[in-house]
Formats: sequence, C-alpha cells, structure tokens
Amino acid sequence: MKLYIYDHCPFCIRARMILGLRDVPLENIVLLNDDEDTPIGLIGAKQVPILQKPDGSHMGESLDIVRYIDEFSGCETRLNETIRPEIQAWFDRFMAYGNHLIQPRDIQIGLPEFATPEAIAYFQKKKESMLGSFEQNLTETSKYLAQAEQELAQLDTLVKSSGYLNGENLSMEDIIIFPLLRNLSIVKGIQYPQNVLAYVQTMAEKAKIDTYFDRAI
Repeated sequence: MKLYIYDHCPFCIRARMILGLRDVPLENIVLLNDDEDTPIGLIGAKQVPILQKPDGSHMGESLDIVRYIDEFSGCETRLNETIRPEIQAWFDRFMAYGNHLIQPRDIQIGLPEFATPEAIAYFQKKKESMLGSFEQNLTETSKYLAQAEQELAQLDTLVKSSGYLNGENLSMEDIIIFPLLRNLSIVKGIQYPQNVLAYVQTMAEKAKIDTYFDRAI
C-alpha cells in the first residue's frame, strides 16, 4: 500500500496515526504542494491523504482511510467512534485560530512538500487568501499564542491519560486532536500543560510520528 501525504497536513496525520498505531506497513509518498496532477489523477481532486489499497484502487478522505485501515489491520479492539461534546467544541474553536500560528511557519522548516519555490508560492497564495498575509500573522504571534495557551489549559482538564484522551482506548478523539497538537509544536515557546505534553509525547511515539519541537520557530 501507499499513502500520498504532506508532512504538515493534519488530515494526513490522521491516516498516519492509525497506520502507526495498528502497525500496518506501507510507503509514504510526500507530494510537492503545487502538484495538482497526481492527486487529481488518482481521486479527481487536489487533496491528500490518498491511500492506494492492496488492489491498486485509491481512496481519499482522512476518516474514511482511518476506518478502512482500522478494519484492514484486523485489530481485535476497534477504534472507539465516541467524541465527547467538550472535545468536539475544543476542536471547533481551534480551527478558528490555529492556522494563524501554524501555516505561516509550515514553509520555513524545510518540509519536503515545500522543496521548491513554486510549491512554497502555491501554498502561501492559497492560505493567505483565507488567513491574510503570513508576515502579518507572524507579527501577531503573541495574540494567537495567548489564545492557544488558554485553550490548551482547558484541554488539559479533559486529558484522561497520557495514552489516550479518553483514558481507556484509542478513539476518534485521538484521531482529530493529536494532529492539531502535533502541528502546534511548530510554534517556538508554546507552553503545553503537563497532561497535554505527556499525551503528545506518548502518542507521537506510539503512532511513530515526529513532532516539530526541535524545529520550532
């Protein structure tokens, strides 16, 4: 099997998580961010992740891939689909501000999807149309950082264990929240509360996904 991804993409991290946690081997293929032909040719849309299944067919949509791999792995304990309302609410709030911190930094740490000037320009133009200029967002780091740390403090009270957010088993909560926390590690100086930090470190190790703490800017 193959998985077409971007390293920075939280939806790709969802798919990478279940593959790592269920110990399903495959080949990761990182596309350049301005490569439209490959994803459109595979699934008819410029989006990732894309999974090439054993029969050679392709599927998109991160949560569809997560559920497919969870079943394919044959794991006796299946993914818990329950998401607590307060976790969903946290996710929704994050989506309103998180990319102001993360995306202006994505192009600055040497990720493979941004290996060419054309790929960087493609990403920046697209994201700035939604977020405003990257330069301006970077100058407003302190504002967004304060909001992030306030939200992380609230999340800290919802983390039931360092192993899984619900304290019991792998759930859809982990699949939607860990990618956001992992990507926030790109922000230099961000302070993760104790429970959140332990969770990020533990899940990253179990899912075999690196963080950005060592490259944070």
